[in-house]
Amino acid sequence: MLANILSRYWWMTALRGAAWILFGLTLLTWPGLSLVVLTLMFGAFVLIDGISATATALGGRRENESWWVLLLVGLCGIAVGVMTFLTPGLTALALLLYIAVWAIVTGVLQTVTAIRLRKEIEGEFWLALSGILSVVFGVLILARPGAGAMSVLWLIGLYAMVFGVMLVVLAFRVRGFVHTLARTRA
Repeated sequence: MLANILSRYWWMTALRGAAWILFGLTLLTWPGLSLVVLTLMFGAFVLIDGISATATALGGRRENESWWVLLLVGLCGIAVGVMTFLTPGLTALALLLYIAVWAIVTGVLQTVTAIRLRKEIEGEFWLALSGILSVVFGVLILARPGAGAMSVLWLIGLYAMVFGVMLVVLAFRVRGFVHTLARTRA
């Protein structure tokens, strides 16, 4: 039962909310540095992942006839990592588009989850509201990607803070659900 899991691990939801709030504060406090750091971290991650996949493919080429697929994945990761460091501005725009798609997908899933949980928990409104906020945020980024990465960073920062607050509120709302379940089973 998902509601039971949410209520037993309410503190994890609260921690997620706190992390989102800190992320939002960081973006609002250092937006220029945040965009550069976010882009370069992405580049470093993809580059390391590509090198790792390439090494794995080459190391396993004798045991698996499809080793070349992993090699292509690795070489693609290396190429994207190098391109990120050579053209961080273009990568930042692509990263914003990925964030927009992620926000829309997770927003839809959160809204669907809230609808399904409405008879099982109290406070599902906050989960639905955070889902709707995620969808709106993603659509805004997709609709105006050329508005400037710096202005979108402010929007991401505000979104992250509001989303974080909603997760913290949800966490404390579902915290009591585990006690309600225990009383109804007794």
